[in-house]
Amino acid sequence: MLSLFRWTTLWPLLLATSLSPSTLAEDRNTASAVFAAGCFWCVEEAYDKVEGVVATTSGFSGGDVANPGYDQVVTGGTGHAEVVKVEYDPDTVDYSTLLYVFWRNVDPFAENRQFCDQGASYRSALFPMNEAQRQAAEASRAEVAERFERKIATEINDFKAFYPAAEYHQDYYDKNPLRYQFYKSACGRSERLEEIWGDEAEASRQP
Repeated sequence: MLSLFRWTTLWPLLLATSLSPSTLAEDRNTASAVFAAGCFWCVEEAYDKVEGVVATTSGFSGGDVANPGYDQVVTGGTGHAEVVKVEYDPDTVDYSTLLYVFWRNVDPFAENRQFCDQGASYRSALFPMNEAQRQAAEASRAEVAERFERKIATEINDFKAFYPAAEYHQDYYDKNPLRYQFYKSACGRSERLEEIWGDEAEASRQP
């Protein structure tokens, strides 16, 4: 039997463990969405700013190779695109808002590339995970096509699987801010988005 001293010492630790943020996050009712908008470092940064987003993970989707490596994907042949899996709280933010953010962080006219990054692995694409997401994705693409009166290159593909990238790529913009900002600036991402979307460029929420 625990002594009173040991119990009073352990109880705060047990309570803190039971109410830790990670535990609370696991208990939260969340949903997931997958977006391809070029370099996944930039896409993570965009979605981490959205209120209601619980977590973002860089990875790969859309291809047929299981557990691909980064070099495999960017050199081609796997069919995968760089993507970000977004875990969000649907009581705070809905999928339509995430779609709004997606479009304003992507060049919807570029085929098999985004900004300075060339190749099919950098294509823009939506990967709806259920019928409701598919309908919303198709409606949003139609709205963008009507707005610009141009062909939209962004694909809408069935979601099959998501493979996380190596830890090095997770939260890269936060862990390596100088290198990241140099890359983003040299790539011309912000300038091109502003050219397309004006004041809406790089939005993190709907107006």
